[in-house]
Amino acid sequence: MMKKAGTKNPVFMLDEVDKMSMDFRGDPSSALLEVLDPEQNYMFVDHYLDVEYDLSQVFFIATANVLHTIPAALQDRMEVIRLSGYTELEKLEIAKRFLVRKQMEQTGLTEKDIQFTDQGLAELAQGYTREAGVRNLEREIGNLCRKVTRKVVTNQGAGSAKKDHEKVTITPESLPDLLGPMKFRDLQAEKKNEIGAAVGLAWTEVGGQILTTEATLMEGKGKLTITGKLGDVMQESAQAAMSYLRSRAHQFGLPRDFYRSLDVHLHVPEGAIPKDGPSAGITIATTICSALTRIPVRCDVAMTGEITLRGKVLPIGGLKEKLLAALSPRHSRSHTPPR
Repeated sequence: MMKKAGTKNPVFMLDEVDKMSMDFRGDPSSALLEVLDPEQNYMFVDHYLDVEYDLSQVFFIATANVLHTIPAALQDRMEVIRLSGYTELEKLEIAKRFLVRKQMEQTGLTEKDIQFTDQGLAELAQGYTREAGVRNLEREIGNLCRKVTRKVVTNQGAGSAKKDHEKVTITPESLPDLLGPMKFRDLQAEKKNEIGAAVGLAWTEVGGQILTTEATLMEGKGKLTITGKLGDVMQESAQAAMSYLRSRAHQFGLPRDFYRSLDVHLHVPEGAIPKDGPSAGITIATTICSALTRIPVRCDVAMTGEITLRGKVLPIGGLKEKLLAALSPRHSRSHTPPR
């Protein structure tokens, strides 16, 4: 490729380096250790040609979806620049300015044949795609354009006189008829304050989500049951939250030995989806405290942050995605603005 470029200092794009695998043919990650290291790559030896070659002037750009599958030694030779996924507003603008026009041109449609409303595009991005980028969104827009093209051709008829056909307007109400039932549904916040239920925020690779946490009390001997397919870190957050509440029982007006006669069951709905991370600590603590004190938690308040045994709430990551998840109108059944 350097011979094809005709220069010693080209820009190389190494796409999807997190998908590398090691097998009997070799380990590409170990070769990249030498390729990307500026202290070594001026005399890089390719084992196929078995000659030294100077790669020190090449500018390498590597892309990846996740970091944890890239070996630590290879990460050490890279400067990591994190790019968060598109927000729903950004996806809407990209679709309006570029994707719709591109798909309409490819299918031969004009503005007389099809019209995309802002609400229809937003519903398409929210309910029929779940991704950080817009690849599937473009695919679904193409599906809609092809369906409309078929209607136009059917109405005109083969060899018959051209008939006037009705313009198809893409709205949230028309999407189920064209694309079928919604593929993705998000948890919605409750519309009234409840005891033993609090709203948390979670970061995912495709954006932010709200996460309702529930707790209930039963007669028992102080056992803490945790369900909802939670990872080790999240289970430890529940243990830390319970220990904090037990150590501060008098501040919450609870008997010091309240746990001796009660079992606490903590559950995060949608139990088939794996969940993990430390940021649910404050949500779990608030949920259990609400169940114990019988004080309802506000349904329009979402919380996130790791809790310590001293009651401190630590800083979080993924702030942009979590804030947008809390702000998103589709998560709320009520018309009160989220906080």
